[in-house]
Amino acid sequence: MSRKRAAYPTDLSDLEWEALAPLVPPPQPGGRPVVHERREIVNALAYWLWARCAWRRLPHELPPWRTVYHYWRRWRIEGRWEQITAVLREREHTRRGPHPPPGTGILDSQSIKTTEKGGSTATTAPGRRATANAAGSSARSGSSARRT
Repeated sequence: MSRKRAAYPTDLSDLEWEALAPLVPPPQPGGRPVVHERREIVNALAYWLWARCAWRRLPHELPPWRTVYHYWRRWRIEGRWEQITAVLREREHTRRGPHPPPGTGILDSQSIKTTEKGGSTATTAPGRRATANAAGSSARSGSSARRT
């Protein structure tokens, strides 16, 4: 079961695999013979996350998509997938430092003031009276009619 393929940029390094190997369950005794190493399955999952592709679009050099999906689903149900991503997130956090640069910002209507008068005055459409006065004054602009 040696690696017989070219490495992908998403493949785990030996150091990353050392951190994740204890979280990946070993093959069950008495079950089917092992066809794909656990590291290759995790490499396929890393590729899937990176490529954001459909399961069927996994490269043919990696384990079959049905096998990879089976382990991902099983580990997700068991809670192992969350543990694996937590370890990877923690490693990335220590690699980047305590305060990585922000990637996005979230704004909502309560965190931003629209004007000094307040949000409702600035965002509501003019009322019926205001539009009637504006239309009437433009029609009478050249006449000597009394303005209200």
